This record gives sequence, C-alpha cells and structure tokens, in this order.
Amino acid sequence: MKKELHKAYFALGIVSFFWGTTYIASRIGAQHMPGLFVSGIRQFASGAILVSFFLIKGHQIPKWDVLKRISVQSIFLLCIANGLLTWSVEYISGGLAAVIAALVPLFIAMFTIWLSKCTKITRWMIAGLVIGFAGVLTIFYDYLGQLQNRSFLFGVVLALLSTLSWSFGTVYTSKQKPPIDILFNVGLQMLMAGIVVLTVCAITGKYVSLADVGQDSWLALSYLVVFGSLVAYSAYVFVINKLPPTQVSVYAYINPVVAVLLGWLLLSEKMNGNMIIGTAVTLTGVYLVNREFKKIKQ
Repeated sequence: MKKELHKAYFALGIVSFFWGTTYIASRIGAQHMPGLFVSGIRQFASGAILVSFFLIKGHQIPKWDVLKRISVQSIFLLCIANGLLTWSVEYISGGLAAVIAALVPLFIAMFTIWLSKCTKITRWMIAGLVIGFAGVLTIFYDYLGQLQNRSFLFGVVLALLSTLSWSFGTVYTSKQKPPIDILFNVGLQMLMAGIVVLTVCAITGKYVSLADVGQDSWLALSYLVVFGSLVAYSAYVFVINKLPPTQVSVYAYINPVVAVLLGWLLLSEKMNGNMIIGTAVTLTGVYLVNREFKKIKQ
C-alpha cells in the first residue's frame, strides 16, 4: 500500500512540473498552427503509440460498455478541456491560461459537493471562493484594456470553459475505473480524442500541412506528445485512480508558477507585481476551499 502511495506521489510530482511547461509548448505551437490542430495531433500521436504498444503485447480492445465510459472521460478531459485550452493560447499567454486553470481545485471541490449531494458549505469555503476570484480580478486588472479586444476575450472564455470541463471530467474519472490496464485506458482516451478533434479540424478548416511547419512547431509538438501526454497525462490518470480528486488537484498550485516563470524567461510574457500578487491570492483562495472540502469529507 505504501509503495503504491509513493508511486502516486511521484507521479503527482511529474504532473505538477511537466504540465506547467506544456502551456509554453502549446503557446509556441499555437503561434504557427491552429490550437485545435495542435491538440488533435498531440492526442492522436500519443494515443496511437500507447494503443499500438498494448495491442502488440496481446491486449484486446475493451467491450462496448467499457469503451463508452472511456469515451466520456476522453470527451471531457481531452476533446473539450485540452482542445479548448490549446485553442485559447492562440489569443492569450500561456501564463495567463495556467493561472485560469489554477481554478481547477476550486471547481473540483464544487463539482464533488454537487455530485456527492453534500450541501455543507463553511464560512472558510465561502471566504476561499471570494479570495480566489479576487486574485483572478487582480491579475485581470492589467488586462482590462485588452478585454475590449474580442480575440483576447474569446481566449479567456475558452480557458474558463476548459477549466470547467477538466474539473468535471476529473471528478467523473475518479468514480469510473474501467477494468483494463490504466495506461491502456490512457492510450484509448487519447486516440479517441485525437480522432474526434482532428475530424473537427478537417470540417472547420483549422489545420495546416505538417510538411510546411517550421522547426519550432515540430519541437513543440514533439514535447507535447512525449512529456505532455505520454509522460504527464499517463501519470495524471494513474494518480486520479490512486488518490482523491481534491488531493490530486494540488498540481494546479504548481503549474501556473512554472508556466508564468517559463513564459517570462522564454517568451517574454508579462510578469509584474499584479501578476505575482494575483497568482498568490488566487492560489490562497483555492487552498482554503480545498482544505475545507477535505474537512467535510473526513
């Protein structure tokens, strides 16, 4: 049991760091290709690699009732959440997208309370909600002028919708454990998502010829496939099957710090006093909500 917990915490560390870096890789890729296309290629390539590996080892494609559960996970976590978030960084910085995604633990707590029909809400939970959103408003103080820009506002809305979908998908996934190998489940999720998203790209015209993209795009895609999906997403699904959702969501405290720092260092993205203070305030609010929710569940 302790060995499994140690593996889970190690995997959580991988998610916490590497997912912070993927906001920057996604931002680089989305500057040269449509964000949805970046997400679709990433998921399809990663899924094809994992599924092929398990099929070669003799695993069978699961029955339809199992595939239905896996497909729901795929839709919420990858098609909607990852697709919209990667699309959002066409219009907003990777650091800002990561800060918006830092609200995941807050929404996970809310969805868990809703789905478990727990109606107890403490004063500290309300305080955490207020503080968390106050932090977001602090960050957006520097962006007030840009909110009049429809493209910027569209990017913010995409990131928020992505965060809601990811939060709901995380709670759902923690309650649905298909009777197959965890990594095979991951591969099927990614392959399904890749097919769906790339089909949407083909219909909407949001695609480019990979033969025409430059070295930066290929490096970004390769990084997302290997470290964003094969390593980090596999670790995430492993963790969500071993630890409670509210405990897993601790990664969201670390992702924005990594993303904001790397965005500033590598892409000269904005990082000033308001950004730092707002991020700290947001994470404080998220921590309070998470702490109170854990008390309720005990």
